[in-house]
Amino acid sequence: MFWGLSSAVDLYAEYVNAFKIKNEPLSDQQEGGCGDGAAPSGALNILICGGADPRHIIKTLAKRYTYKNKPKLNIYVLDGCAEIAARNMLLLGVALEAPESFSLGYKAHLFMDIYGNSLMRPSSHHYMAAKARTLLKMVTDEEELRRLAPMLSLDGLKYKERDGLEMAFSFWQPQPWHQYNIATYWEQRSRALLGTRYDHRNGAFDWDLSMTLKEREGQQICSQEYRYWRECGVAFVFPEYEQCKPNKTFAAGLVRNGRTYLHRGYVGDIQTGPFCGFGLRSAEERMHNSVHGDNDYRATDVTERNLLELFHELQTHTVYEHDSTRSRRYGSVQLLMTPLLTHNECDAEGQVSYDRPWIQVPDVTVHYLSPMEMVQLQQGAARWTNTFDIAFVAYNYFSFLSKEFFQCLRAEALFLLETKLMTVERRDNVQSYEAKAKDLMKEAGLKGVINYQAINAQHMLLKYKKTEAADTHEDKDEDDDPKAEAEADSDAVSKSETGQTYQPEEVLESNMTELV
Repeated sequence: MFWGLSSAVDLYAEYVNAFKIKNEPLSDQQEGGCGDGAAPSGALNILICGGADPRHIIKTLAKRYTYKNKPKLNIYVLDGCAEIAARNMLLLGVALEAPESFSLGYKAHLFMDIYGNSLMRPSSHHYMAAKARTLLKMVTDEEELRRLAPMLSLDGLKYKERDGLEMAFSFWQPQPWHQYNIATYWEQRSRALLGTRYDHRNGAFDWDLSMTLKEREGQQICSQEYRYWRECGVAFVFPEYEQCKPNKTFAAGLVRNGRTYLHRGYVGDIQTGPFCGFGLRSAEERMHNSVHGDNDYRATDVTERNLLELFHELQTHTVYEHDSTRSRRYGSVQLLMTPLLTHNECDAEGQVSYDRPWIQVPDVTVHYLSPMEMVQLQQGAARWTNTFDIAFVAYNYFSFLSKEFFQCLRAEALFLLETKLMTVERRDNVQSYEAKAKDLMKEAGLKGVINYQAINAQHMLLKYKKTEAADTHEDKDEDDDPKAEAEADSDAVSKSETGQTYQPEEVLESNMTELV
């Protein structure tokens, strides 16, 4: 709910590969031709439904410098409630924080703290509060928004959602009269989930990891870090840090009640964890080494390394070369986890301000949309017809997909749908979901980017494309094409990922009530 259950994807690279567009990297020092497909010269419109975090945006922007042809990108972000949109803005603001604010390593650890830890370091807590004040100004003052982050557009939000953003940023400030006791909320959720098994929860945690997640592309997640996260909600741990401040970005359903707030406690994921977004794979194969099932590096260390790469490329537009001495081999080491400390909301006096302009990414605009737009897309609203070149939809938005939804895609468009692979649901449920998804794609006339019948592999993302040829040959399924099967067997399959998302407000409230 607060993070995606799939790895970050460069959406533009996926589009280029799907349509075999020759857009050579700058490092080749060659004049690029158009090849099989013409390089997009106009603007590309990208829809992200329920991404839950800005991982796809960050990676797409970080890798943008590698292409000669850089079309203008309009990224439309649709999440289920204002609190998630506020958290999304905060994490994107960390990624695009000016280099003068702090070092690359500090930025990576700050992002990890806010992204995946229920309790975080005091320095991260102070940054969250200070940045929230700046974001509050941006939301309420158009001139401030244009000065600090001209790439953001809030025109798609209704006044109700803007009020929700303002409430979230205000709630993140130190509140001596209101305590957000996330440790208690986390324990309540765990007890409700496990029931009579709570007293033997370590066995349940090991079962979910060893028998489910590690069989579904989660081999990089170490037992110690996973069990500790399941116990208290702190996912990313380093020996030199102590977590004691509540991560208020995990609050949802905020309602003012005098000077205090009503909220739903913690209603996010408590079974998979925030390791999938950046912690499953990296460009360095040595970080995936393991001995007798014990990894050399944790998913935490892989996350750190990937964030360092992305943030370096955002700042410098140059290739990142990782210093192996920065990554500590804690995978098989039993770390001494320090007791979680108590916190004091009143010790945030004299915070510095983080109001420098964000790192500029030319020709990119991030539009935040109202959650109600998902219903309009489901019904095939005319104003969204033939709009998007790339669409990403999270698995828990699948119920909103319909044949009319695909009218929002252009004549040549790429559609990415998350699967339930990185959940702990039963295998039958995962396979049933994928079968229904594939039937819907076939009914809508979309073609698989790869042949899912020919390759017996697990997929975090189902990748389909809409083409003009598909519209005129709807009766011909690529899965039945022997030539396509042979081509698919010869292609390297990139393992994509799953992310978690939100639903519009009415459905969201009922789901939250069930969880609580």
